[in-house]
Amino acid sequence: QVQLVESGGGLVQAGGSLRLSCAASGRTFSIYSMGWFRQAPGQEREFVASTDWSGSNVYYADSVKGRFTISRNNVEDTVYLEMNRLKPEDTAVYYCAADRRRPPDFTLATLGSSYGYWGQGTQVTVSS
Repeated sequence: QVQLVESGGGLVQAGGSLRLSCAASGRTFSIYSMGWFRQAPGQEREFVASTDWSGSNVYYADSVKGRFTISRNNVEDTVYLEMNRLKPEDTAVYYCAADRRRPPDFTLATLGSSYGYWGQGTQVTVSS
């Protein structure tokens, strides 16, 4: 089993920055994919960013490309999401996800169904 715990959420003004962290524990040695998803009130969960074990395969949602950066520290079993130039529409609960399986095509890592482990979420609120 793998446990994921997110931190770093909070309230920030539009244009500001936040850095989310997701610490993994348990059987972390075999984690391949890690990703971030978000869910705003009344909306479905959506993909934000994903990375493979090495960081050589990284994907971003178009809505965050150029503003958010995902990174991974395999020594500390932690994945980060650096969020810059935040907008009110970025307001959501952000969830960390992980999975041991290597997808046949890493574009599949943009799908929530590719992840078997999820964190409890951290709230990000961006005021206008």
